[in-house]
Amino acid sequence: MLHIVNKSPQERSTLESCLRVARPGSALLLIEDAVYAATRGNAAAEKVREAAQALKVYALAPDLEARGMKDAAMSEVTLVDYGGFVDLVAGHAVVQSWL
Repeated sequence: MLHIVNKSPQERSTLESCLRVARPGSALLLIEDAVYAATRGNAAAEKVREAAQALKVYALAPDLEARGMKDAAMSEVTLVDYGGFVDLVAGHAVVQSWL
C-alpha cells in the first residue's frame, strides 16, 4: 500500500494518523507541505526516522525544491521526481491519500 500525505506535520495530525495505521512494508510519499517532515531538524523528524525502519519513505523533490529545503532532506527519505511519483502510484495496488 502507498500512503500519500500532503499536509504539514506542524499544522495537521495527518502524518501521525497515517503512521499509526501504516503496516510494515508499505510506502509513504510526502508531497506538498508534508515534505517538511522529510527534513532534518523538524518536529516530525524522529517519527519519520522510526517509520523508515518499517516503511519505504519518499518525498517529492520538486516540492522540497519549491520550499528551499532540498538540501535539508533526511538520508532515510528517498527523493522522487514527478515520474517517480507516477511509478509509485502505478506500482502499488492500493493508494491511500491522507487529507
